[in-house]
Amino acid sequence: MDPTHSHDDALQIGGRSFHSRLITGTGKYPSLEAMQHSLQRSGCEMVTVAVRRVQAVAEGHAGLMEAIDWSRIWMLPNTAGCTNAEEAVRVARLGRELAKLAGQDNNFVKLEVIPDSRHLLPDPFGTLEAAEILVKEGFTVLPYINADPLLAKRLEHVGCATVMPLGSPIGSGQGLRNAANIGLIIENARVPVVVDAGIGVPSDAAQAMEMGADAVLINSAIALAGQPPLMAEAMANAVQAGRQSLLAGRLPTRADASPSSPTSGRING
Repeated sequence: MDPTHSHDDALQIGGRSFHSRLITGTGKYPSLEAMQHSLQRSGCEMVTVAVRRVQAVAEGHAGLMEAIDWSRIWMLPNTAGCTNAEEAVRVARLGRELAKLAGQDNNFVKLEVIPDSRHLLPDPFGTLEAAEILVKEGFTVLPYINADPLLAKRLEHVGCATVMPLGSPIGSGQGLRNAANIGLIIENARVPVVVDAGIGVPSDAAQAMEMGADAVLINSAIALAGQPPLMAEAMANAVQAGRQSLLAGRLPTRADASPSSPTSGRING
C-alpha cells in the first residue's frame, strides 16, 4: 500500500476525500521530469499551482499544465504574488478557470495575500477580507496565515474550509518555529489544519502530524533537495508515520525512569 494512503482515514476538505495527507507544490524543481517523478513518489493527490506564474509562462512553469495527470491529481490554484485582497480575489477567479482547462469542476483556492517581499509573511487583514468575498462566491478557501490562533478561528467562522498556519517563513527550512501557536490552532479548530511553509526535513513533517495537524504542504524541501523524488518519498513516509503515531497514542512522559521488564518474579541473590 502507498505509504501516504489509508482508506479508512481520509482527509475531508470541501466535500472531497483525500487519502494522502501530503500536499505538494509545482515550483522550484530543476526540471518538469523531476517534478513528475517527485509527485509520483510522494503519493500526493493535490498540488498547488501558482496561477499568475502559469499564465505568464514564468521560468520553470512552461509545460506545467501538460506535465500533470489532472485526472488523478486535484489542482489547488494559489494566489501567490498577490499583495492585497483585490488582487487575490481576481487571481482566485482566474484559478477557477485554469482548473476548468484541466477538466476539473474545481472551486478550491489556496489564498495567499503577501505584501511583504522580504520575509513573505501573509497579511492577516487582507487575507480575511479576501476570504470573506471568496467564500460568498462559493470558493473552497484554504487560507495561508501566520500561526495566529485568533485569526484562524475568525477565518473558520467566515467559512474557510481549512486554515494553513506557517511553521516558519516560506522556503526557510527552519521547521516548526511556531509549534506552540500551531498547537493552539489545532486544539481549537473545527476544520482541517494544514501546516504550510518552513518544513525542511521529514522529521518536521512527522512532528506536525504527531501534533495533530491534518495535513502538511511541502514544496521547497522536496523541489530543492539533492534528489527530489527520493525526498518526496521520505516526506510521504514521515507524514504517514506521524499520523499513525497520533492515532496510536504515545506513552505518557514521566519525570523518572520506568523499567521495561517486569519486576515480579525476580531471582534475589
